[in-house]
Amino acid sequence: HNLREPFSHSDRIDPFQFKFQFKNVEYSSGRNKTFLCYLVDKGRADDGLMRGYLEDEHSGAHAEQAFFLQTLPDYDPAVKYTVTWYMSSSPCAACAAKIAEALRARKTVKMTLFSARLFEWEEQEIQAGLNALSQAGCKLRMMKPMDFTYVWDTFVENNDLTFTLWEDCQDNYEYYHEKLVCRDAHRYLQSQD
Repeated sequence: HNLREPFSHSDRIDPFQFKFQFKNVEYSSGRNKTFLCYLVDKGRADDGLMRGYLEDEHSGAHAEQAFFLQTLPDYDPAVKYTVTWYMSSSPCAACAAKIAEALRARKTVKMTLFSARLFEWEEQEIQAGLNALSQAGCKLRMMKPMDFTYVWDTFVENNDLTFTLWEDCQDNYEYYHEKLVCRDAHRYLQSQD
């Protein structure tokens, strides 16, 4: 597995990898890696903004777990962390459970997770994992077209080229957004029983 840390201007995602791995298509054939781009704001001017990316091969540590082990290993409860992830795919069930556990143990971490695609969202254990994330305070969002452009500008070795969105990017965003909203509505209705 290839976990990258720390981040420098020369250590950015390859543009081909970005266009392939982050493409928000419904059928993600061949996309067997997770790319996780992160921003960490500790709320102190002298610390600046931590940013970088991690990737996994699904054989070693998953990128989500590597984030807490490598990027935020030293949690300080006196610090208010604002963490933003842009992921090529939403977490698998095991990673969702581990992220939720990490957030419950780190009360001052506020996380927003943007996903290009929903990973096996029909599976009950995946939905349970996403629910656990929500309950742990993680805001779940789908990447909008402007988010793909932001990730291209911020995390990709783009050689100052402008990112051109693929044709169905907006339609695919709406498709996944609806799935995420329906999941939230379903969970809300269940909680009212």
